[in-house]
Amino acid sequence: MTETENTEEDPPKKASKLPLILGLVLALVGGGGGFFAVYSGMILAPDSAETTAEEESPDKVKAMPDVAFVPVDPMVISLGSSAARHLRFQAQLEVGAPYEAEVTKLMPRVVDVLNSYLRALEPEDLEASSALIRLRAQMLRRVQIVTGGDRVRDLLIMEFVLN
Repeated sequence: MTETENTEEDPPKKASKLPLILGLVLALVGGGGGFFAVYSGMILAPDSAETTAEEESPDKVKAMPDVAFVPVDPMVISLGSSAARHLRFQAQLEVGAPYEAEVTKLMPRVVDVLNSYLRALEPEDLEASSALIRLRAQMLRRVQIVTGGDRVRDLLIMEFVLN
């Protein structure tokens, strides 16, 4: 009889996947509804008074920042070991207006650090497609170190000619 009892037992029932599928569908619907509510501005939108003020005055322009431009003396730099190649370089420094006199006073140091950096470059360093962006960032960092603090906001390259 033990043999017949074992064969009469039903196999164990598998767990239903309905709660898993229902949870997944509800999560997707909830996520989509939340995205729509934020995207359409129903929740977390800026105050309507601020947006209407901006929409009503499109001609209103923000004031220009108080900046000054300090010219850097033009430089001609021989590149590499051979004196056959030259770089003609001219730039301007964008500074806050209150710091214009201070940066102008430090201009000999700025020219020195730029001249030293550019003279150390090889012609191959200048011929890469992204060279100007990298060089500009390096020169700006060196000028900011020389002038101290955040006096110099940007370095604008006016002339960069490789002969």
